[in-house]
Amino acid sequence: METLEQLKEGSPEKAAMASMYEQTFQNFEEGSVIEGTVVAVKKDKVIVDIGYKSEGIISAEEFTPQELAALTPGTRLPVYIEEREDSDGNLILSKEKADKMKVWEDLERIYKEEAIVDGRVISRIKGGMMVDIGVKAFLPGSQIDLHPVRDPEQLIGKTFPMKIIKINQRRGNVVVSRRLLLEESRDQRRQRTLANLTEGQLVTGTIKNITDYGAFVDLGGIDGLLHITDMSWGRIGHPSEIYMVGDRVEVMILKYDRESGRVSLGLKQKSADPWMGVASKYPVGTRIKGRVVSLTDYGAFIELEQGVEGLIHVSEMSWSHEVRHPSKIVSVSAQVEAQVLNVDEAARKISLGMKQVAPNPWDLVETKYPIGTKIEGKVKSLTDFGAFVGLDEGVDGLIHISDMSWTKHVKHPSEIFKKGQKVEAVVLKIDKEKERLSLGYKQLTPDPWEREIPEKLQVGNPTRGKVTKLTDFGIFVELDGGVEGLIHVSETGLDASSRMEDRFKIGDEVETKIIKVDCEERKIALSLKELHRDGERQQVHEFHANQGKVDQSLGRTARKHKRRAGQEEDPQ
Repeated sequence: METLEQLKEGSPEKAAMASMYEQTFQNFEEGSVIEGTVVAVKKDKVIVDIGYKSEGIISAEEFTPQELAALTPGTRLPVYIEEREDSDGNLILSKEKADKMKVWEDLERIYKEEAIVDGRVISRIKGGMMVDIGVKAFLPGSQIDLHPVRDPEQLIGKTFPMKIIKINQRRGNVVVSRRLLLEESRDQRRQRTLANLTEGQLVTGTIKNITDYGAFVDLGGIDGLLHITDMSWGRIGHPSEIYMVGDRVEVMILKYDRESGRVSLGLKQKSADPWMGVASKYPVGTRIKGRVVSLTDYGAFIELEQGVEGLIHVSEMSWSHEVRHPSKIVSVSAQVEAQVLNVDEAARKISLGMKQVAPNPWDLVETKYPIGTKIEGKVKSLTDFGAFVGLDEGVDGLIHISDMSWTKHVKHPSEIFKKGQKVEAVVLKIDKEKERLSLGYKQLTPDPWEREIPEKLQVGNPTRGKVTKLTDFGIFVELDGGVEGLIHVSETGLDASSRMEDRFKIGDEVETKIIKVDCEERKIALSLKELHRDGERQQVHEFHANQGKVDQSLGRTARKHKRRAGQEEDPQ
């Protein structure tokens, strides 16, 4: 048999045959992929003809049982030429490597064409997910979705369309993104949606996110804000009370800013405003029944109908002034009866009153408790300025601190009364408009300043009392009967270097002199200095009185001695 060299040197026909034979092998480079034809399928190998001087061998392990069963002589398949031959000189081929090279070629083409590839998520790894796209690819966490995925594990086993954003065959690295496709899809839908949006239009969207102030609605690539105030004509505490993420909702386009792309949505605007005509529907004086929808420190909001609420101020809940918080009278969801006090349709406000549906006890006070009437009640509270006494009708009267005693200087009502104590008092004044009833406690007894005190405590008389208070201007002394008198600092008799606190103590018994009684001003002036002067004058008077008696006695004795001496001298 002639060699290739011999054929080249032979006849022109043989040289041409040698050239054709040589061209047949010029593409058989090691590491390349060519297409071969199955010649035979053995138990441990598959024999493939690739047009080489010898046939190629592929290990049966590179095929699945199903693939082996499908192979028959004549089947065409791509193969990879290894860099070695077997002991018989046959080329070692690889079907797996050919498949992988084919995959990489396809991925390179897809990457250049920016085409889409399907990727199946197979596992979670640091920073993202591992994806099978024919080869293993990396899907970064930031490229999984438009928003952070809370539970990436739920994606394992699922297949998604993706884009190749980076590829390096030599290193075997492929990075893919699902987010790019989602953004493209969103942008396309956004453009279609924006092109068709008009104010006043009704559109259907999906609740995408819920916040304290409203809900964001996906209208198709663009989000619109449905503010909480535009959800209902009535009161809504939180958007989650009526919506959940994923809910489908039909809304109205209230405002669309084409430059910023912001869309404001409304739901309540789909129905008529219930406040239209409220003034004629609920005129002042109308009695209504409604449900308490919320409580505040200053009152309770009542739902008259869907979207219309009125306020019962805490001061309008009871004729009694004891209500400090609405929760003491009503509770949320309770049905109440009230009267319309005022309607401001423009400001969307209705003022209601609960106490107006019951008789006003102050209408009965003037006839039942005329001025001068003696009443009996229970002390309900004490303040710095007086004691409030409750009557049977729920009306409170005030005993002012100045009307508690004729004579005693009362510093605080607790000196005379205790909370819950039953007391008698006299009605002094009634102010129906201001709902005030003035009571007097000292008026139960005659005014001692009119007769008793002037008669008992007369100017010039000494008196005894107990020190009750020390001030910069003098000393208060409680006298017999509880009346107080003042020893002015100028009447204490102390010099400038002396301090009253060093000389007098509260509770000390002192004797003093009454120097002034003012019944109109209800004041008694006392003096220690005058009492001391009186004492001095008395001592002088007694001294002089005693001196007079001594002189007279001495005179009589002298004259007696004189007479005796004269008798002795008288010769007669």
